[in-house]
Amino acid sequence: MSDSAVFVPHFHWDREWYEPFQVFRHRLVAALDTVLETAETDPDFRFTVDGQLAAIEDYLEMRPENRDRVVALVREGRLAIGPWLILLDEFLCSGETIVRNLQMGWSAAEELGGAMPVGYLPDMFGHIAQMPQILARAGIEHAALWRGVPGSVDGHAFNWRAPDGSQVRTEFLFDGYDNGLDVLLIPDQIGRALDDYAEMTAERWGADPVLAMAGTDHNAPDPQLASWLRRASGEGRPITVATLDEYLRKHVRDEVSAVVTGELRNHVRGNILPGVLSVRLGLKQRMALAERTIDHAERMNALWSRRDDSPFLRLAWHKIIESTAHDSVVGSGTDETCDQVAARLAEAAQTARAVRDAALAEPAALVPSDGHLVANPLPFDRTALVEVDVVAPPEGTALLATAADGSTAPVQLISQAPTVLADERMDASQLERVLRRIHRRELFGRLIDHYELTAGELVFHLAEVPTSGPFDLLILRREVAEAAAAHPGEWRVLTLEEARATALVPVQVPASGLASFRVAPSETTAATAHVPATATDRALSNGLVEVTVAADGTLDITGPDGTVLYGVGRLVDGGDRGDSYNYAPPAQDVLVSEPTEITVEVLETGPLRSRLSVTRVYEWPTALSADRDVRGEQVAPTPVETLVEVRVGEPFVRVSTSFLNQSADHRLRFHVPLPEPVTTSASAGQFAVTERGLTAEGGWGEYPLPTFPAGSFVSAGAATVLLDHSSEYELVGDGTELAITLLRAIGSISVNIHPLRDEPAASEIPVPGAQDLGMRIENRFAVVPSASGWQGAHAVALAEEFRNDVLVTRGTGPAGRQLPPDATGLRVDGEDVLVSAVRRVGDEDAELTGTEVRLTAMSDTSSTVRVAGTFTEATTVDLLGRPLSRTPVTDALELDLGPWEIHTVVLR
Repeated sequence: MSDSAVFVPHFHWDREWYEPFQVFRHRLVAALDTVLETAETDPDFRFTVDGQLAAIEDYLEMRPENRDRVVALVREGRLAIGPWLILLDEFLCSGETIVRNLQMGWSAAEELGGAMPVGYLPDMFGHIAQMPQILARAGIEHAALWRGVPGSVDGHAFNWRAPDGSQVRTEFLFDGYDNGLDVLLIPDQIGRALDDYAEMTAERWGADPVLAMAGTDHNAPDPQLASWLRRASGEGRPITVATLDEYLRKHVRDEVSAVVTGELRNHVRGNILPGVLSVRLGLKQRMALAERTIDHAERMNALWSRRDDSPFLRLAWHKIIESTAHDSVVGSGTDETCDQVAARLAEAAQTARAVRDAALAEPAALVPSDGHLVANPLPFDRTALVEVDVVAPPEGTALLATAADGSTAPVQLISQAPTVLADERMDASQLERVLRRIHRRELFGRLIDHYELTAGELVFHLAEVPTSGPFDLLILRREVAEAAAAHPGEWRVLTLEEARATALVPVQVPASGLASFRVAPSETTAATAHVPATATDRALSNGLVEVTVAADGTLDITGPDGTVLYGVGRLVDGGDRGDSYNYAPPAQDVLVSEPTEITVEVLETGPLRSRLSVTRVYEWPTALSADRDVRGEQVAPTPVETLVEVRVGEPFVRVSTSFLNQSADHRLRFHVPLPEPVTTSASAGQFAVTERGLTAEGGWGEYPLPTFPAGSFVSAGAATVLLDHSSEYELVGDGTELAITLLRAIGSISVNIHPLRDEPAASEIPVPGAQDLGMRIENRFAVVPSASGWQGAHAVALAEEFRNDVLVTRGTGPAGRQLPPDATGLRVDGEDVLVSAVRRVGDEDAELTGTEVRLTAMSDTSSTVRVAGTFTEATTVDLLGRPLSRTPVTDALELDLGPWEIHTVVLR
């Protein structure tokens, strides 16, 4: 049995949760005031600031005068800060966001005296498979965590191994991050209580000292803690006060033999609260949008802009990372907290969008105003369909798109806009008021091409790109005034726009590159490069995939290899008497899976895109009974529209669902029946594709529902589903169906009595906003049938293409000028290789400047990657950006990546 103990004073600080951020910050400032005063009064006192630098940033924003005090304690090793910016939920953001979290936390901690080199992850709801590699590639050798560890670990530490083989020694906080508090309950009995605790847990410690985490949520330790422990140490068992880093570096002696590989999502020693994957759908969608927007902004800024917008990008990243906190994006907070998270994510997306658009404005200036610029954020060539607003062709005339090299492509008309924008009658004395609508040349969002002024009538002709030469508003005002005086009485004012239409255009865009095109009427037509997309009354096809609407409104989808998935999109709605943390069915559930009405409408017939709409009406109960164990008898007829789409050349079927939610306390899932039962599934997210079985390891007090997270896609047998945002899925029916959660509506942060969880996860606080009542619920995904699974379907690349549309903007150069030639940016060739970042790094004072590229081999086999672009040197860096090796490049960079390897290079 261990003969000594190490106490680690700390707190765990949820930045926002059952109170909004600013309320929690008020408490934080008081708590850290106490910590600083205690540390400066008692030289034996140490404090670990929860592994997240945000707590220090939030404090110093209110107490800037205390910065030097913080720095002094950090440099003395008595205040441990970082390495994270925020303690995040690892499954509800991208792998790239996790890396930036570590980078920003580490950098900010270094400015304050140094970061704690421990991957401290105390309260996350499970842990991703690649976390050991992320830590190891940042030079961090230790982790410490609580939830998700399998029952096979019987000590207080294990070696945690990532899929690539990287591993970190991991301290297992098997009794939670507050295990020392029970020992401290009675200050003059600490010695006896410590002996009792050490004896009860002796089999865990071996020869290592007991680790007593002396802290809990949202409270500073008692200022007398160190003196209590000095007294207890003098009475018996030796006691040391340390930071977590000191405990791991100076006090542990035992060699660790236990090895755990991959993700940690077991329920054995702690609740992992899997319901957070699906509650408050809107936050998950906003997170995905913000991450996607900033990724595009960084790529456009690095490749196509002379302006360094790093300050704006850092701001956007900071807001995204703040929102990844394990009580933020998960949606387990109050309504006002979740509203604040949503607003913060919106700000991040808006900031990134401004950078993205400013970067594109530079090459757009070289494109004539009657043309469009298309930018490809992905590092491989692609043909994309873009929707643009164009001048409508005369009746009987086709539209043709012309590229910079003179090649042409067919155009599919989607809709036509009205030409009469206003038809008004007024007295001549009121004409001056009409002219006030005009701002220089703009009227109703268009530009005045020309006008006609006759007795009693004024007609404006608007255009997006005027062709009639200069326009002088002062001359118009004088002419109107003279005409009104000459012709008093009633006038007609007619505002006409040139006939316009929305057109669908296929554009070939180089890797990470730019292309431009213009659309004009043509007497001839062009053929598509692929089999055209077609539609009949209940079927769509493009030569690669075919989809047929079955009698029950589900979809039968045939893939490129002939694999057929029958009944795709069966919707199953059931009650949910759980809370924001855990799903729970009512004791007398009612599952609704059959629609009462089905209608099918063809929306587009090709040749570039074909679409149909399937509307199914369901009678869903509107609420649970008063005791929450029965679904109520009152129902709300709810139409669910499913938009089904195939595009020319795409080997998958795009599907989106939309409905107005009128029911509370329920869960809706989208089912994909499988041709044959399966025993495993796989989902992509955070630099890995993780395989899972039909069950989860239970224990602790939480029923191990096998609901799992998926990032960019989920695959089971012959079905792969590409996802728009982080989602929850489950294999149901003994592996016969894949079920993806579309909505989980609940009304309480936590419930005290939960059928599938013994311990309340929080207080029973109402959160009516989490019911999403009166909200339109929309989900989009794509279905890929393939007998060879996700690898045979090339799901890594398809998921990137599905999630990342090309960027389109109108040219701003003089109309009629020649289109600029296409331009290639950065090209990356390699099978199952993910490029998670392309960004500008460094400044005039930086050790290393250039374009940083992060690649991951998303496969269990080695990969050869070729990176081509305008660079002559490549520097391999670690995940904190520190140079490791330099390589001159003459043609292209060749990299050999090991299985699941994350590799970062800076090109210059």
